[in-house]
Amino acid sequence: MDPNQAQQMHAAGALVAGMMGTFVLIALAMIAFMIFLFWRIFTKAGMPGALALILLLGPVGMLINACILAFGQWKVVPGAAAPAYYPPSAPSAQS
Repeated sequence: MDPNQAQQMHAAGALVAGMMGTFVLIALAMIAFMIFLFWRIFTKAGMPGALALILLLGPVGMLINACILAFGQWKVVPGAAAPAYYPPSAPSAQS
């Protein structure tokens, strides 16, 4: 094998390794952010936030979390009803 060709193969391997490392870091950051979001949702719904860790099961975990949120009993106190909103009057044409 030509030394120049071997150098090119090593450079290509290093490029692929660097791209894969970057991809893995981005994927881990996205997974951590999704767990944080679901932790907040579960907490606001009155459920244990640790249920968000079910997301670590992959797509099945996302389905399980969706079912828990859709069919679970939310332990939240309903807020006061918002007053009716009436738009401001249009300015009169007689001025």
